[in-house]
Amino acid sequence: MDLSRFLSIARGDEPAELVLRNGRVVNVYTAEIVEADVAMADGCIVGVGSGYASHQEIDLGGRYVCPGLIDAHVHIESSMVTPYQFARAVVPRGTTTVVCDPHEIANVAGTAGIRYMLDASEGLPLTVYVNLPSCVPATTMGTAGAELSADDLLPLANLPRVLGLAELMNVPGLVLGFPDVLAKVEAFRERVIDGHAPGVSGKWLQAYVGAGPGSDHESTTAAEMLEKLRLGMRVFIRESTAAKNLRALLPAVTPQNSRRCAFCTDDRHPADLLDEGHLDHLIRLAVAEGLDPLTAIQMATLNAAEWFRLRDRGAVAPGLRADLVVFSDLKNFRPEMVFSAGRLVAQAGEPVGNWAEPRAEDSAVRGTVRVDWDRVSLRIPVPDAGARSARVRVIGVIPDQVLTEHRVEEVPVRDGEAVADPERDILKLAVIERHRMTGNVGLGFVRGLGLRQGALAGSVGHDAHNLIVAGGDDISMMTAARAVAQMGGGLAVAVGEQVLATVPLPVAGLMSDQPVEVVRFQMDNLTRAARSLGTSLPDPLMTLSFLPLEVIPALKLTDQGLVDVEQFAFVPLFV
Repeated sequence: MDLSRFLSIARGDEPAELVLRNGRVVNVYTAEIVEADVAMADGCIVGVGSGYASHQEIDLGGRYVCPGLIDAHVHIESSMVTPYQFARAVVPRGTTTVVCDPHEIANVAGTAGIRYMLDASEGLPLTVYVNLPSCVPATTMGTAGAELSADDLLPLANLPRVLGLAELMNVPGLVLGFPDVLAKVEAFRERVIDGHAPGVSGKWLQAYVGAGPGSDHESTTAAEMLEKLRLGMRVFIRESTAAKNLRALLPAVTPQNSRRCAFCTDDRHPADLLDEGHLDHLIRLAVAEGLDPLTAIQMATLNAAEWFRLRDRGAVAPGLRADLVVFSDLKNFRPEMVFSAGRLVAQAGEPVGNWAEPRAEDSAVRGTVRVDWDRVSLRIPVPDAGARSARVRVIGVIPDQVLTEHRVEEVPVRDGEAVADPERDILKLAVIERHRMTGNVGLGFVRGLGLRQGALAGSVGHDAHNLIVAGGDDISMMTAARAVAQMGGGLAVAVGEQVLATVPLPVAGLMSDQPVEVVRFQMDNLTRAARSLGTSLPDPLMTLSFLPLEVIPALKLTDQGLVDVEQFAFVPLFV
């Protein structure tokens, strides 16, 4: 906004474009409610008080006004829709800014994927900031579609809406001083560096924090959160589709440390976005758990803005961007009107006005599932072909968490091969490399998915996003895996040679090109199909997608083999 024009309106010498009258402003600086009008012009707040003339006004009748909500860490790709469709889902729920880490698409398409996300989010009512992916691939123990060094990231660092370096997952690489990891930290030392240190404690955490990462969203216990806060980290409390940590962490939030805490959603599927909501859901949940409503709103706005150095937003104050949310009940936060840069963009939970969909060249993020099927085998020969059973390492699913157990179980042996045992909830698991046609297939077992028959498969497999499939028999597994490849990426449920349900995700094998409501409908069908095979997990495909993530304890499977995350080393399947 032109400074002379701002001053003229702020002084009262000329009218504002729009004034919200008779509001109760949530002042996140002082944690108090102030009765005031909010005057806006040229997308900016010009005054918070009384006596402002305007060309247009809205009488709020005593309703509350707070800043637009800010998600401190999110992977838009995990919503399975494009940024435009993601915005349609979250803006009506009060979110006007997100800080995204596009490492999902970067693991598939490298810098072309990052540029696609920037282009596809340009000019939306949702401001999409980007932290550049720090770990593509996450480690050398999985095969991704790209490798990004510090030299690859630096040309992107000064693009509009790029803030800094995203979640630094390679904790051993940083703490042990691997040159490639240190090069990235040094390159972004003057920028924001987000952390990712699940379960890291003691001297390793001291070293990790001192080296640069200043935030973390992976705490799962109050004790872990407090240790990180005491070392100066900002803690983002996460409530995603797969990892529900909010209730466990809220007891650690106090009036003394709450300004060091923010909220994030990380990975959230369409049904949760449309049914529960986005950050508004986290605020409601936190308040229901006993957190002061003004503290919850601070955590969803100002706290995130300050960490990311977003000095133009995060509060209702003159000179800031006019991103605002109007609502009626502090204890039941439900946005009724949402303003983005002073424009009413959502009302009563629905988008308002014409949202232009950005044009983004997507040829580099299409056709990304490349598998040499002649080299794919799901057989697991056992060392002792005459044995009736074999002791193997098994990934144990922990409900509502991305953490897993490292179990040892007996599995049946038939014709010299280790096989699944669905009656005991032990399924075969395979990760098939889908970027470079290497023929790599990692094989193992998983307990806790709950299938009694059939198979689940998807091209969403964090973070390398290879093709992952779990099932009770090889035929069902191959049917589901091939269905995913034939769609150019997506999710599938199959039994025998019959495909029961699919969700096509042709954009990098991660995102649909359909409206969010259509994807939600497809996901509902997929979940019903999975439930018909026995699982009771709320979102079994989301749970499946995190089983290859070799930076989250305790046991994971990549296309290269089983990874003991606590040892940060490959381990044999057979014990």
